[in-house]
Amino acid sequence: METKVTNDPVVAIAGVTGAVGAEFIATMDRRGFRVGKLKALASARSAGNTIDFRGQRIVIEELTEHSFAGVDIALFSAGGGISRRFAPIAVKAGAVVVDNSSAFRMDPDVPLVIPEINAGRIREHKGIIANPNCAAITALVPLWPIHKANRIKRVIISTYQAASGAGAAAMEELVESTRASLNGEAYQQKVLPHPYAFNLFNHNTAIDPATGYNDEETKVIQETRKIFEDQRIAVGVTCVRVPVLRAHCEAITFECENPITEHEVRELLSGAPGIKIVDDRVKNYFPMPIDASGQDDVLVGRIRRDLSDPTGHSISIFAAADQLLKGAALNAIQIAELLPQRVMA
Repeated sequence: METKVTNDPVVAIAGVTGAVGAEFIATMDRRGFRVGKLKALASARSAGNTIDFRGQRIVIEELTEHSFAGVDIALFSAGGGISRRFAPIAVKAGAVVVDNSSAFRMDPDVPLVIPEINAGRIREHKGIIANPNCAAITALVPLWPIHKANRIKRVIISTYQAASGAGAAAMEELVESTRASLNGEAYQQKVLPHPYAFNLFNHNTAIDPATGYNDEETKVIQETRKIFEDQRIAVGVTCVRVPVLRAHCEAITFECENPITEHEVRELLSGAPGIKIVDDRVKNYFPMPIDASGQDDVLVGRIRRDLSDPTGHSISIFAAADQLLKGAALNAIQIAELLPQRVMA
């Protein structure tokens, strides 16, 4: 019998029916990511349904302990509990897991990777590679070129996080509650803890009673230090959920060890991968969620000197990025693209 040699991996998506799962599919298509076979995995209630993938109808299978036989790459976006349970099983079956949850991010044995920053860490994996938090990715992609040139010693971040960060159900809740509000109808929210239409509120993660920081803020602090490999960097962050359907925005002020000008920042960012400068003072046109949605790049603008710092060490910027793409699916696919693919008979 003739032996066929292919480098196309068998790919499994755990959480294929969620918002990020759908973006995994679309992103692989758009980037021409080679797939020998796709396994679509979800909960039992979705098993038996189908999805479209490159002209084929793929039947969704229930995610079980037996789902990963023969799988080369497993993309997880089904929540931390699912990742903690099934990612080690996938690794034991021979797969490399790229996990979009927070389950393994701070594990010292798990690389936490943004390819534009620390792609070299991928080769150190022991079966699992973690995708960073979406708010961290939005900030760190533009901060990294600056940090390399002139170490950032302190950063203050305020986030404006869209419904997409809480999943498809939260996006639907925003649409439905807004429609109800415009029609003068009552609406009982089911996903988020507060009314979402025409409102904003503290990010819907648990508050640490000792520090007053929510989980999202703590993730950004810890992940910044791990990805930058700099435990001395001071990070202050306030994370807020806003009534925007898709794409997160962030106001960022950073202080460097040496003086830095806005011209230097523009120069550093203009040549950096994954960044598009949107900074038109004349037209008052800067990064917006409506422009970032569906875009791979992090949009950066409002580049200006921080007037509260007379030493000239500080700059303020504003960034926007699609949480479902660079904040999740795109970053994971970029990692998968850098994995050595197994040669199969």
